[in-house]
Amino acid sequence: SGNFWLFGGNAVDSTGSGGYQVINDFWRYSNGQWTWIAGSNIAQQKGTYGTKGTAAANNIPGARTSGSYWVDQTGNLWLFGGYGIDSTGMNGELNDLWKFDGTNWTWVSGSNIVNTVANYGTKGTPSPSNVIGARRQAVSWVDNIGNFWIFSGFGYNDSGGMAVLCDLWKFDGTNWTWVSGNNQFGVAGVYGALGVPSPSNIPGGRILSLGWADSSGHLFLFGGNGYDSLDIFNSLNDVWMFDGTNWTWI
Repeated sequence: SGNFWLFGGNAVDSTGSGGYQVINDFWRYSNGQWTWIAGSNIAQQKGTYGTKGTAAANNIPGARTSGSYWVDQTGNLWLFGGYGIDSTGMNGELNDLWKFDGTNWTWVSGSNIVNTVANYGTKGTPSPSNVIGARRQAVSWVDNIGNFWIFSGFGYNDSGGMAVLCDLWKFDGTNWTWVSGNNQFGVAGVYGALGVPSPSNIPGGRILSLGWADSSGHLFLFGGNGYDSLDIFNSLNDVWMFDGTNWTWI
């Protein structure tokens, strides 16, 4: 409906003390005015998760920065992960998935504890037991039929280590699916031939990329800080497209 929404990040809270810290204040900008909707005006707040799958007025994600987010086809707002504070007050990488329906938050998926490792399952197969690892600074998309996609970021794979990832995940509203990429760290890009899709192509692991999707549901990825074809970590300017099956270096 054209409203602008803002959640958390690194900010100076209402006390003006402590400098920049993670915060969980939730705001709406509409008709030329800001409204404080939920969350705290004090930084470093832990999350109130409630019961998984159940909306409640008291639910609120913990303070965080560098999470991923999207809007679905019915106007619900979704928030995933980032670096922040869990249900116990601990700081770390998050893998919690939240939905805001315009009134209440619902904890949908993931853990209420920081630094949770991934459970990849079988590539290409959705399952209730699949879990995307906690991470921040990932690139994300929503496609033309409402699926949420997330690639790479800084976080945890299934070994318990933490570094730059190279995995592509899809959330269909119910389950996560590991779709493409690698469950290892420090993965170099496999570029193939410019403009030619291939099952062996994969962007190198990276953080802080830009992503967008076209009307056909193709996912586009640009740059970030990551691994090139020589497995050297630096700034990138490569453009990629994922067509639902294969990556193409554009």
